[in-house]
Amino acid sequence: MLAQLDRPVTGNPDAECLKRSRGLIDLMFRDGEIQQQALVHRSYLNENPGFPLPSNERLEFMGDAVLGFLVTEELYRRFPHMSEGELTRLRASLVRGSTLARWSKRLGLGNALLLSRGEETSGGRHRPANLANVMEAVLGALFLDQGVEVVRTVVLPLLEEELASHGSQGLEKDPKSGFQELAQSRWQLTPTYRTITSEGPDHRRSFTVEALIGDRVLGLGQGTSKQQAQQAAAQAALEALVGGDSAVSP
Repeated sequence: MLAQLDRPVTGNPDAECLKRSRGLIDLMFRDGEIQQQALVHRSYLNENPGFPLPSNERLEFMGDAVLGFLVTEELYRRFPHMSEGELTRLRASLVRGSTLARWSKRLGLGNALLLSRGEETSGGRHRPANLANVMEAVLGALFLDQGVEVVRTVVLPLLEEELASHGSQGLEKDPKSGFQELAQSRWQLTPTYRTITSEGPDHRRSFTVEALIGDRVLGLGQGTSKQQAQQAAAQAALEALVGGDSAVSP
């Protein structure tokens, strides 16, 4: 891995969180400020409005893009005979939220998150969505701090283990991909998703989404993000279809 931090992050009452994350320290950020920003959950800012750093959400955006590029590049090189559709499904399976949350746990990122008291007491440090988001934020911060090659040294060993564990052909499709394949093969239609409710405060949003084929609602799902709710709705639709309701028509 990379060398250790040569200077501590100061001026933060929760800086001790950094010490609880051996994996994060091992990544050795040159810029301690961007390292710390990667750990700031937006709920923390609600209770600490004078905190000098923004939340990690913009870094999540950056990390998602960098991770997608690196995984896409590696799969393109590694599997030259795969079609575009096969590569897309494989990539989606490799970088889905549950995978990122598992990587985050391995690096100890949940222990280092800066959370509000409410988010902390409700289990936010172990919540899969928070773990996946901070994983992306750390990768985005590392990219801005040291460039794509350093991020590659972090991502590729994790990706290698993921492929070795599951096998390139045995990786489970995410529910949306599986539902789309089934809908297109059965009806030559692409599923759509409709958000029907969005409730709760910004830091604890809950979405309810319908999965449709044409005008027919085939599944309903809930989640803390629209993407998570769509995946849950697609899973419900798959279970309805595969579980014996083969007569369903759009």
